[in-house]
Amino acid sequence: MRVGVIFPQFEFGNDPSAIREYAQTAEALGYTHIGADDHVIGPNPQRPGGWNGWVTFRTPFHEPFVLFSFMAGVTGRIEFETCVLLLPQRQTVLVAKQAATLDVLSGGRLRLGVGIGWNIIEYLALGADFHTRGRRVDEQITLLRRLWTQPLVTFESPHHTIPDAGINPLPVQRPIPIWIGGQSEAAI
Repeated sequence: MRVGVIFPQFEFGNDPSAIREYAQTAEALGYTHIGADDHVIGPNPQRPGGWNGWVTFRTPFHEPFVLFSFMAGVTGRIEFETCVLLLPQRQTVLVAKQAATLDVLSGGRLRLGVGIGWNIIEYLALGADFHTRGRRVDEQITLLRRLWTQPLVTFESPHHTIPDAGINPLPVQRPIPIWIGGQSEAAI
């Protein structure tokens, strides 16, 4: 049986020694993986129109690739899982490169959990289309798998144009495992 823990983003804030101790303790206790949520920006709940989501500008969230890079540097076995990376609001080729680099530097310890998100504020702030996120994530997953397994990729779609190019390094895991999480109609 594999049992992991979710990194409690809210409780740790910006203390690198506490984050290091958490990762090392989770590994020492025998947990198989650490998961971390993904939110880039939080809205002001007092703004006109209101906001009743649990993520606000006061909610601390470390960017998962950076967080896991830090944790990978202070651990040796424990795996890392985004739960979930809000893929449609991110640039796909950059995600492929970041994930591949983390996978290489951690010795193949990354699992990419992806979802489409629910917070329209993040999409607006990142210049991404909230209403096409379901269709876009399907395309992104296809492209990620190609970028992680082929040295050169040619890909043409409504959201991506890659004319015979590739990322380097390729990940240890080819492809990096992708898990999909979600509950909205667009996610399913």
